Amino acid sequence: MDRVSFTMEFLFRASPTIIYKFLTTPDCLIRWFCDDCNIIDGRFTFEWDGEEEVAVALEDIENEQLKLEWEEFEGEEEFLDFQMSRSEVTGETILEITAFCDSDEVEQEKQFWSTQMEGLRRATGG
Repeated sequence: MDRVSFTMEFLFRASPTIIYKFLTTPDCLIRWFCDDCNIIDGRFTFEWDGEEEVAVALEDIENEQLKLEWEEFEGEEEFLDFQMSRSEVTGETILEITAFCDSDEVEQEKQFWSTQMEGLRRATGG
């Protein structure tokens, strides 16, 4: 199955600083993304239903970007990228996510990220 990338944008009332914190600290990640998390030297170990997945930070720019490469796809130019910016017009934070999935799962993955972003929005207060 071919792997494809897709990009989605979400708006938040929370600042890029708060969003960044919720992407990069274990206590915050477990509030919206995973069951458990451990981060050591840019290596993120996520746990869901007792199963672990590991990602390594390729880019980590405070309040701007977090780009992770899943260990299982190392060297395959596949990543999970979160980019934060402020809307000049509304002052809201724009969170742009780029992710990869099998070509027949794009709609499912978009629904997954929409659900996750609702959890992040609740966790950050907006």
